[in-house]
Amino acid sequence: MTKRKLPEPVATGVTGLDEILRGGLPPSNLYLLQGSPGVGKTTAALQFLRTGVAADERCIYVSLSQTAAELESIAISRGWTLDGIRVEELSTTDAVNGAADQTIFQTAELRLDETRQAIEQAIEEHKPSRLVYDSLLEIRLLTGDPPRFRRELIGFKAFLAKRNVVALLLDTQTGEGVTGEEVEGIAHGVIRFDKALEEYGAVRRRIEVSKMRGVPIADGYHDMAIREGQGVVVFPRIVPGAAAEATKPELIKSGVATLDEMFGGGQESGTTTLVIGQSGTGKSTMASLYSTAALKRGESVALFLFEERLETFFRRSEGLGMNLREFYNAGQLIIRDFNPNEISPGEFAQTVQKIVTQDNSRVVVIDSFTGYLNSLPHREKAVRDIQSLLKYLARAGVLTMLIVAQHGLLGQNVGIDVDVSFLGDTVLLLRIMEDEGRLRRNITVVKKRHGPHDLDVHELFIKSSGVTVVPFNPLPEA
Repeated sequence: MTKRKLPEPVATGVTGLDEILRGGLPPSNLYLLQGSPGVGKTTAALQFLRTGVAADERCIYVSLSQTAAELESIAISRGWTLDGIRVEELSTTDAVNGAADQTIFQTAELRLDETRQAIEQAIEEHKPSRLVYDSLLEIRLLTGDPPRFRRELIGFKAFLAKRNVVALLLDTQTGEGVTGEEVEGIAHGVIRFDKALEEYGAVRRRIEVSKMRGVPIADGYHDMAIREGQGVVVFPRIVPGAAAEATKPELIKSGVATLDEMFGGGQESGTTTLVIGQSGTGKSTMASLYSTAALKRGESVALFLFEERLETFFRRSEGLGMNLREFYNAGQLIIRDFNPNEISPGEFAQTVQKIVTQDNSRVVVIDSFTGYLNSLPHREKAVRDIQSLLKYLARAGVLTMLIVAQHGLLGQNVGIDVDVSFLGDTVLLLRIMEDEGRLRRNITVVKKRHGPHDLDVHELFIKSSGVTVVPFNPLPEA
C-alpha cells in the first residue's frame, strides 16, 4: 500500500512559528488566534496575509473591529504596505448594503445575516486562498447565545472548506467559559498570544500552540517579541536533541601549561565550565585566555556580554597582552553585547544556537551569567532554560564557559543568589585572600566530571605580560 503524502503546509509568515508547527499550518482549515488587546494578533495576521501575497495568492482581511485606515496605519508602523491585500471593512452596528435606509430598527438577527452575506459575497468574488477574520467578538455579541454562535462558526467553517480557504480568526476570548471552549473545539488549531508587564523592564511576550490537529507541535510556551520591520518573531524553545552529536571529545587548552595541567591536560569539548569568584578575581580574564588560545588555533569563538561594554572588554584584554580586537574585526570572534532587560531567555537561546550553528564555534563564553539572571523576573525558570541550551551546546561539542559572580569582595561570607553549581561539568573557583598585608589570587579546580584534575590550590598572577599560574606557597616569615 502506497503511503499517502500529506499536503504542503501553509507558511504563517511569523518567524519561528512555522518551526513550532513543523512547517506551517495544514491547508484548507480554520484557525483561532487568541489573545488580549495589544498582544500582536493584528500584526501576526498581516504577516500571514503578506506571505500569501508574496506567493501570488489572493488574500482578504475582513475587519469588523477596525477601519481600513487603522489597518493601514498599523502596517505603516511596521514598515509594510497593504498592497495585494483586499480589506473588507464591515460594521455589525450599522446597516450593511443599504438596509439602514429601509428599516427603522435593525434586529441583531438581521445585522448578523447581512454581515454573513457581505463576507460570503466578498469571498465568492475575490476567491482568496487566505483570509483573516477580525474579530469574533462582534459576532459573539450579535448571536447573543452560545448555541447560535456555534452554529454560525460551523456554517462558516464549512463554507470556507468548500473553497479551500485557510482562515485565521482573531479572538480576544481565550478559552474561558463554555463559549470559548466550544469555539476551540470547532477550530482546526488554536494559537494563543500572551504578554506580561513585570515590575521593571520591557513587556514579556510568549506564545502557545494549544491545539493543532494532525501536527506534532512543539507544545508549551515559547518566548516571542514584536520587532520593527519584522513584526511578530517567535523564539522556539531549545531542544537539546536537535544538535548533531559531536565526535570524540577533544582537549581544549588555555595556552598556560600549568593551568592546563590542573585540568589533567586541558578542558574537554562538549562540557560546561563554571568560572566562579568575587569581583576582581580574574573570571573574565580566564574567559579571554581560553578565547585567545582557541582563536590562535584557528577556531571560532562566540562571546556574549551582559555587563561589560565591548570597548572595555577589548582594552582589558589588550592590557594583558591578548589582542582580541583583530580576531573580532576578521569575523573569527563573534561578540554580542546585550541589554539584559530587553532580551528573553528564549531569544537569547535562539541567538546562541544560530551563531554556533552558522559559525561552527568551538568555545562559547557567557559573561556574566549572573548579570543575565539578575535582569529576569523568574530566575529559576531562566536556569531551566539555560540548562536546555547547555545540553544542546554539549551535544554540538562546544566548550561553554559561564562566568558566575559571587557577593562581596573579601572574606568568607560570599555566595550566589541562585544555585547554578549543577550546571557545570567543571567548576573553577577563583578567590582573593589577604596575606601579610598583600592581596593574593587563588585558583582551584573544585570539580571535573570527566577525567582527573588537580585539587591543589594555585596562585594566579595577572600582569601586563600575561597570565601565570604557580603552586601556592605561603609568604616567607619576615
